[in-house]
Amino acid sequence: MKDEKIETPQAMKIRQGIQDAMTYSLPDKKFSEKNIDLVEIDIELDNLGWNFHNYRILNLTDIHLGQWVNPEYLDALVDYVNTLNYDLITLTGDYVSYVLSDYDVVLKDCFSKLKAQDGKFGVFGNHDHWMSSKIMSDIFEKSGITNLNNDVHIIEKNGEYMNLCGVDSCTVCADNLDIVLEKLKEDTPSILLAHEPDFAKESSKTGKFDLQISGHSHGGQFIIPGFKTTPFRGPNSTKYPVGLYKVENMIQYTSKGLGTNSFRLRINCKPEITIITLKSSEKRQIPIE
Repeated sequence: MKDEKIETPQAMKIRQGIQDAMTYSLPDKKFSEKNIDLVEIDIELDNLGWNFHNYRILNLTDIHLGQWVNPEYLDALVDYVNTLNYDLITLTGDYVSYVLSDYDVVLKDCFSKLKAQDGKFGVFGNHDHWMSSKIMSDIFEKSGITNLNNDVHIIEKNGEYMNLCGVDSCTVCADNLDIVLEKLKEDTPSILLAHEPDFAKESSKTGKFDLQISGHSHGGQFIIPGFKTTPFRGPNSTKYPVGLYKVENMIQYTSKGLGTNSFRLRINCKPEITIITLKSSEKRQIPIE
Protein backbone atom coordinates (compact mmCIF):
# COMPACT_ATOMS: atom_id res chain seq x y z
CA MET A 1 0.00 0.00 0.00
CA LYS A 2 1.41 3.37 -0.97
CA ASP A 3 1.80 6.13 1.57
CA GLU A 4 -0.40 8.61 -0.28
CA LYS A 5 -3.33 6.25 0.21
CA ILE A 6 -2.81 6.01 3.95
CA GLU A 7 -4.62 8.84 5.69
CA THR A 8 -3.41 9.96 9.11
CA PRO A 9 -6.49 10.11 11.38
CA GLN A 10 -7.15 13.72 12.50
CA ALA A 11 -7.87 12.39 15.98
CA MET A 12 -4.22 11.35 16.24
CA LYS A 13 -3.08 14.99 16.20
CA ILE A 14 -5.48 15.89 19.00
CA ARG A 15 -4.42 12.80 20.91
CA GLN A 16 -0.76 13.74 20.50
CA GLY A 17 -1.30 17.17 22.06
CA ILE A 18 -2.85 15.54 25.11
CA GLN A 19 -0.11 12.91 25.12
CA ASP A 20 2.67 15.52 25.06
CA ALA A 21 1.24 17.23 28.13
CA MET A 22 0.92 13.92 29.96
CA THR A 23 4.41 12.74 28.98
CA TYR A 24 6.14 15.86 30.27
CA SER A 25 4.12 15.83 33.50
CA LEU A 26 5.52 12.45 34.53
CA PRO A 27 7.56 12.48 37.76
CA ASP A 28 9.90 9.73 36.46
CA LYS A 29 10.33 10.75 32.83
CA LYS A 30 14.14 10.41 32.86
CA PHE A 31 15.91 7.33 31.53
CA SER A 32 17.37 4.90 34.07
CA GLU A 33 19.01 1.63 33.12
CA LYS A 34 17.54 -0.03 36.22
CA ASN A 35 14.10 0.36 34.60
CA ILE A 36 15.20 -1.41 31.41
CA ASP A 37 15.20 -5.17 30.89
CA LEU A 38 18.45 -5.98 29.05
CA VAL A 39 17.53 -9.38 27.61
CA GLU A 40 20.44 -11.52 26.38
CA ILE A 41 19.65 -14.64 24.35
CA ASP A 42 21.87 -17.26 22.74
CA ILE A 43 20.49 -18.71 19.51
CA GLU A 44 22.21 -21.58 17.72
CA LEU A 45 21.87 -21.75 13.94
CA ASP A 46 22.72 -24.97 12.12
CA ASN A 47 24.23 -23.38 9.02
CA LEU A 48 26.01 -20.47 10.69
CA GLY A 49 29.69 -20.20 9.77
CA TRP A 50 32.28 -20.23 12.53
CA ASN A 51 33.25 -16.64 11.77
CA PHE A 52 29.79 -15.60 12.98
CA HIS A 53 30.01 -17.64 16.19
CA ASN A 54 29.28 -15.27 19.12
CA TYR A 55 28.08 -12.57 16.72
CA ARG A 56 25.94 -10.12 18.71
CA ILE A 57 22.85 -8.33 17.37
CA LEU A 58 21.27 -5.58 19.45
CA ASN A 59 17.61 -4.93 18.71
CA LEU A 60 15.57 -1.82 19.52
CA THR A 61 11.87 -1.64 18.77
CA ASP A 62 8.64 0.29 19.44
CA ILE A 63 10.15 3.50 20.78
CA HIS A 64 6.87 5.40 20.24
CA LEU A 65 8.64 8.73 20.71
CA GLY A 66 6.26 11.38 22.01
CA GLN A 67 4.02 8.90 23.78
CA TRP A 68 5.49 8.58 27.30
CA VAL A 69 9.01 8.47 25.80
CA ASN A 70 10.37 12.03 25.49
CA PRO A 71 13.43 13.23 23.50
CA GLU A 72 15.65 13.50 26.59
CA TYR A 73 14.81 9.92 27.57
CA LEU A 74 15.65 8.62 24.10
CA ASP A 75 18.92 10.55 23.99
CA ALA A 76 20.02 9.06 27.34
CA LEU A 77 18.92 5.58 26.23
CA VAL A 78 21.12 5.87 23.13
CA ASP A 79 24.08 6.85 25.32
CA TYR A 80 23.45 3.69 27.36
CA VAL A 81 23.15 1.49 24.26
CA ASN A 82 26.52 2.76 23.05
CA THR A 83 28.16 1.36 26.21
CA LEU A 84 26.98 -2.19 25.46
CA ASN A 85 28.84 -4.96 23.62
CA TYR A 86 27.40 -5.84 20.21
CA ASP A 87 28.36 -6.04 16.54
CA LEU A 88 25.28 -4.78 14.76
CA ILE A 89 22.05 -2.87 15.54
CA THR A 90 18.60 -3.74 14.23
CA LEU A 91 15.47 -1.62 14.60
CA THR A 92 12.04 -3.16 14.08
CA GLY A 93 9.56 -0.31 13.78
CA ASP A 94 7.09 2.08 15.41
CA TYR A 95 9.52 4.87 16.19
CA VAL A 96 6.70 7.39 16.72
CA SER A 97 3.00 7.15 17.57
CA TYR A 98 0.66 9.93 16.45
CA VAL A 99 2.72 12.84 15.10
CA LEU A 100 6.10 12.92 13.37
CA SER A 101 6.42 16.70 13.16
CA ASP A 102 9.10 18.01 15.56
CA TYR A 103 10.11 14.46 16.43
CA ASP A 104 11.73 13.76 13.07
CA VAL A 105 14.79 15.85 14.00
CA VAL A 106 15.05 14.11 17.39
CA LEU A 107 14.94 10.67 15.78
CA LYS A 108 17.56 11.64 13.20
CA ASP A 109 19.91 13.00 15.87
CA CYS A 110 19.47 10.03 18.22
CA PHE A 111 19.72 7.40 15.49
CA SER A 112 22.84 9.15 14.16
CA LYS A 113 24.45 8.81 17.61
CA LEU A 114 23.95 5.04 17.68
CA LYS A 115 27.26 3.26 17.14
CA ALA A 116 27.59 -0.15 15.52
CA GLN A 117 30.72 -1.75 14.09
CA ASP A 118 28.86 -3.63 11.36
CA GLY A 119 26.09 -1.11 10.76
CA LYS A 120 22.53 -0.15 11.69
CA PHE A 121 19.54 -1.70 9.90
CA GLY A 122 15.82 -1.07 10.23
CA VAL A 123 12.29 -1.72 9.00
CA PHE A 124 9.06 0.20 9.51
CA GLY A 125 6.05 -0.50 11.70
CA ASN A 126 2.43 0.43 11.11
CA HIS A 127 2.72 3.76 12.98
CA ASP A 128 5.67 4.78 10.80
CA HIS A 129 3.47 4.39 7.72
CA TRP A 130 0.55 6.22 9.31
CA MET A 131 2.84 9.16 9.97
CA SER A 132 4.90 9.02 6.74
CA SER A 133 7.22 6.31 5.48
CA LYS A 134 8.74 8.92 3.15
CA ILE A 135 9.90 11.03 6.09
CA MET A 136 11.00 7.93 7.99
CA SER A 137 13.05 6.82 4.96
CA ASP A 138 14.74 10.22 4.99
CA ILE A 139 15.49 9.86 8.71
CA PHE A 140 17.04 6.45 8.08
CA GLU A 141 19.20 7.78 5.26
CA LYS A 142 20.42 10.83 7.15
CA SER A 143 21.21 8.87 10.32
CA GLY A 144 23.13 6.07 8.60
CA ILE A 145 20.51 3.35 8.98
CA THR A 146 20.21 0.88 6.11
CA ASN A 147 16.57 0.63 5.06
CA LEU A 148 15.75 -3.08 4.94
CA ASN A 149 12.05 -2.82 4.07
CA ASN A 150 11.51 -5.70 1.62
CA ASP A 151 15.25 -5.96 1.10
CA VAL A 152 18.34 -8.03 1.91
CA HIS A 153 21.82 -7.05 3.05
CA ILE A 154 24.51 -9.72 2.86
CA ILE A 155 27.07 -9.61 5.65
CA GLU A 156 30.47 -11.18 4.97
CA LYS A 157 33.13 -12.26 7.43
CA ASN A 158 36.30 -13.92 6.15
CA GLY A 159 34.55 -15.66 3.28
CA GLU A 160 31.42 -16.66 5.21
CA TYR A 161 28.04 -15.01 4.74
CA MET A 162 24.77 -14.21 6.46
CA ASN A 163 21.57 -12.77 4.96
CA LEU A 164 20.13 -9.92 7.02
CA CYS A 165 16.64 -9.37 5.64
CA GLY A 166 13.70 -7.11 6.31
CA VAL A 167 10.02 -7.00 5.44
CA ASP A 168 7.81 -3.91 5.62
CA SER A 169 4.74 -3.70 7.86
CA CYS A 170 2.05 -6.25 7.04
CA THR A 171 -0.52 -4.26 9.04
CA VAL A 172 -0.65 -1.70 6.22
CA CYS A 173 -0.09 -4.33 3.51
CA ALA A 174 3.37 -2.96 2.68
CA ASP A 175 5.10 -6.35 3.01
CA ASN A 176 6.51 -8.08 -0.06
CA LEU A 177 8.23 -11.29 0.92
CA ASP A 178 8.63 -12.43 -2.69
CA ILE A 179 11.10 -9.60 -3.37
CA VAL A 180 13.09 -10.61 -0.28
CA LEU A 181 13.21 -14.25 -1.34
CA GLU A 182 14.53 -13.29 -4.78
CA LYS A 183 17.47 -11.45 -3.20
CA LEU A 184 18.57 -14.16 -0.74
CA LYS A 185 22.01 -15.65 -1.09
CA GLU A 186 21.37 -19.40 -1.27
CA ASP A 187 22.67 -21.86 1.32
CA THR A 188 23.27 -19.00 3.73
CA PRO A 189 21.82 -18.41 7.22
CA SER A 190 19.06 -15.81 7.07
CA ILE A 191 17.67 -13.46 9.72
CA LEU A 192 14.44 -11.57 9.05
CA LEU A 193 13.35 -8.30 10.64
CA ALA A 194 9.56 -8.03 10.70
CA HIS A 195 7.66 -5.55 12.86
CA GLU A 196 4.67 -7.82 13.43
CA PRO A 197 5.51 -11.16 15.13
CA ASP A 198 2.62 -13.09 13.60
CA PHE A 199 4.23 -12.57 10.21
CA ALA A 200 6.21 -15.63 11.30
CA LYS A 201 3.28 -17.76 10.11
CA GLU A 202 4.08 -16.65 6.56
CA SER A 203 7.88 -16.34 6.69
CA SER A 204 8.35 -19.74 8.35
CA LYS A 205 6.51 -21.52 5.55
CA THR A 206 9.21 -20.54 3.06
CA GLY A 207 11.82 -22.59 4.89
CA LYS A 208 14.33 -19.85 4.06
CA PHE A 209 14.67 -18.03 7.39
CA ASP A 210 16.43 -19.23 10.54
CA LEU A 211 15.35 -16.41 12.84
CA GLN A 212 12.73 -13.65 12.79
CA ILE A 213 13.05 -10.64 15.13
CA SER A 214 9.91 -8.61 15.87
CA GLY A 215 8.22 -6.14 18.20
CA HIS A 216 4.74 -4.58 17.83
CA SER A 217 3.08 -6.22 20.85
CA HIS A 218 4.89 -4.39 23.70
CA GLY A 219 4.68 -7.76 25.43
CA GLY A 220 1.02 -7.03 26.03
CA GLN A 221 2.29 -4.58 28.68
CA PHE A 222 1.34 -7.25 31.23
CA ILE A 223 3.11 -10.59 31.61
CA ILE A 224 1.53 -13.25 33.80
CA PRO A 225 3.99 -14.06 36.61
CA GLY A 226 5.41 -17.54 36.24
CA PHE A 227 4.00 -18.06 32.74
CA LYS A 228 6.16 -15.65 30.67
CA THR A 229 3.22 -14.79 28.42
CA THR A 230 0.42 -12.23 28.24
CA PRO A 231 -3.36 -12.39 27.96
CA PHE A 232 -3.42 -9.06 26.08
CA ARG A 233 -2.85 -9.67 22.39
CA GLY A 234 -3.58 -7.34 19.50
CA PRO A 235 -3.81 -7.76 15.73
CA ASN A 236 -0.74 -9.47 14.23
CA SER A 237 0.59 -10.38 17.69
CA THR A 238 -1.94 -12.95 18.87
CA LYS A 239 0.15 -16.08 18.33
CA TYR A 240 3.65 -14.88 19.24
CA PRO A 241 3.19 -11.92 21.65
CA VAL A 242 6.37 -12.09 23.72
CA GLY A 243 9.64 -14.03 23.90
CA LEU A 244 10.94 -17.08 22.04
CA TYR A 245 8.95 -19.43 19.82
CA LYS A 246 9.68 -22.22 17.35
CA VAL A 247 7.57 -21.79 14.21
CA GLU A 248 8.09 -24.62 11.74
CA ASN A 249 11.91 -24.74 11.55
CA MET A 250 12.33 -21.03 12.27
CA ILE A 251 12.95 -19.31 15.60
CA GLN A 252 10.74 -16.31 16.32
CA TYR A 253 11.69 -13.72 18.93
CA THR A 254 9.27 -10.98 20.01
CA SER A 255 10.65 -8.10 22.07
CA LYS A 256 8.62 -6.25 24.71
CA GLY A 257 9.81 -3.01 23.09
CA LEU A 258 10.80 0.30 24.63
CA GLY A 259 7.62 2.35 24.51
CA THR A 260 3.94 1.71 25.02
CA ASN A 261 0.71 2.48 23.22
CA SER A 262 -2.39 4.07 24.78
CA PHE A 263 -1.48 3.28 28.39
CA ARG A 264 1.92 3.77 30.01
CA LEU A 265 1.27 1.04 32.56
CA ARG A 266 3.50 -2.04 32.38
CA ILE A 267 3.06 -4.88 34.85
CA ASN A 268 5.86 -7.46 35.14
CA CYS A 269 6.87 -6.26 31.67
CA LYS A 270 9.77 -3.82 31.67
CA PRO A 271 10.82 -1.98 28.50
CA GLU A 272 13.35 -4.11 26.66
CA ILE A 273 16.67 -3.89 24.87
CA THR A 274 17.55 -7.23 23.31
CA ILE A 275 20.98 -8.66 22.53
CA ILE A 276 20.93 -11.88 20.53
CA THR A 277 24.19 -13.81 20.41
CA LEU A 278 24.39 -16.15 17.45
CA LYS A 279 26.02 -19.51 18.00
CA SER A 280 27.35 -21.83 15.32
CA SER A 281 26.54 -25.54 15.60
CA GLU A 282 29.74 -26.25 13.69
CA LYS A 283 32.29 -28.06 15.85
CA ARG A 284 35.92 -27.08 15.74
CA GLN A 285 38.89 -28.75 17.29
CA ILE A 286 41.14 -26.37 19.16
CA PRO A 287 44.79 -27.52 18.96
CA ILE A 288 46.62 -27.77 22.27
CA GLU A 289 50.24 -26.70 22.04
